[in-house]
Amino acid sequence: MRRKTCYFSGRVQGVGFRYTTMNIAQSYDVTGYVRNLPDGRVELVIEGPENECTGLLNSINEHMGDYISEVKTIDSPATGEFQRFSIRH
Repeated sequence: MRRKTCYFSGRVQGVGFRYTTMNIAQSYDVTGYVRNLPDGRVELVIEGPENECTGLLNSINEHMGDYISEVKTIDSPATGEFQRFSIRH
């Protein structure tokens, strides 16, 4: 199990990014959250099998890639702290 913390930059707020990510995440075996940050980025934290995390990130890029200018990803071991995937406010 892996944890990926991703920071999406670009025009990623006000375009349905969090809700699209939430809908896509329901198709993958991942837990975690997505939220807007005050500096205009979107933070995504996911935990799950490596292939599920990669699949989710690829799908987000397919659907929202036109709005993303940069993604910074930090890999770490999963903590198991999440029960489901959600949008945080």
